[in-house]
Amino acid sequence: MLTAYIHAAPRRATYEILEDGTFYGEIPGLQGVYANAPTLEECREQLQQVLEEWIALGLQLGHALPIVDSISLGLQRETA
Repeated sequence: MLTAYIHAAPRRATYEILEDGTFYGEIPGLQGVYANAPTLEECREQLQQVLEEWIALGLQLGHALPIVDSISLGLQRETA
């Protein structure tokens, strides 16, 4: 499930060329997941790394992560 999430999320990414000629990319709906690099390929690679770190931190802190393409990484909590 984690691998599917990591593959699905970047498909939502948007990219643009900034005035300085660098590339900016972000994944809408995933707050704080963005990157800026000199080339589009480097921007994609950085965005992938940011995504993976964002997921790891979110899970570690117990945050509810957004559902992406019907994929949920939410932890099921038992109720007493």
